[in-house]
Amino acid sequence: MNKPIGSEKHAADPLPEGRLQRFLDEQLDEGHYALGMKLPAEREFAARFALSRGSVRRIIDDYVARGLLRREAGSGTYVAALPHLARRERLHKAAILNVSPAELMEARLLFEPLLAGLIVRHATREDFDRMAHCLQEGERADSFEAFEYWDGALHEALSAATHNAFFMLCLRNMSEARENGEWGRLKQQALTSTRRRRYEAQHRKLVAALRARDEATATALIREHLEEVRRNLFGG
Repeated sequence: MNKPIGSEKHAADPLPEGRLQRFLDEQLDEGHYALGMKLPAEREFAARFALSRGSVRRIIDDYVARGLLRREAGSGTYVAALPHLARRERLHKAAILNVSPAELMEARLLFEPLLAGLIVRHATREDFDRMAHCLQEGERADSFEAFEYWDGALHEALSAATHNAFFMLCLRNMSEARENGEWGRLKQQALTSTRRRRYEAQHRKLVAALRARDEATATALIREHLEEVRRNLFGG
């Protein structure tokens, strides 16, 4: 339920413009104004906060410019985004950027072998066709960037083939971490033409094992591939 406009909490603010801004900030930040919700008319804000219609419009204009509100001609003003969700997204991206390549590799070795069991149980013919397309295009790629694109597409296809929403979410976070500049730099340095051909052959064997519903072989192939990637990236 919305807080009353012009509540006592805002009455202590000496400037009417400040009271309205503080009110809108709290309503949006605390979720009292939900996404897509229509705001009161500007004339109502003007009357309750002792402001001119022009002052209210200028304040609303600022929220529209920041993408938090949107106007619909002849209809009114609506909530377009929520600040706390935007902050959460920024924190998420900052956390992803703080994942080191070594940490990511360690997590991949623990997590990705679990793909095999889910894919063997749930993958469809369309999933395997998508994997085959990614393999084909990756092998035809004539640049590092193109190869990376189709390598990422193959990982997405494998993730989707689990048909497990939570698992897919976890893998999406890992994919975002792989887009970290440091990971990309290490991979580009380590990816010789010989290693690329080995990765392509490993990927083909993996997809064949998954298509054959051979969980044990597929799990072993994932571990083998990741161990080789780790050695190539970090040595040892």
